[in-house]
Amino acid sequence: METNLTLKSGTILGTLLSIASNIFSEDIVKTIILAVVGAIVSFLVSLLLKRLTKNKK
Repeated sequence: METNLTLKSGTILGTLLSIASNIFSEDIVKTIILAVVGAIVSFLVSLLLKRLTKNKK
């Protein structure tokens, strides 16, 4: 059975557009802010743990 390329591409594009319309810009901004805060906290905790283990040696 042959599949129509137009049908496949239309289905994929329609699916992607329906998903994209459900993602709100404020959710993206919130995700970026949380990722930055998480990276900073992780970095600071690793520095703190490095200093604590360095002083015990």
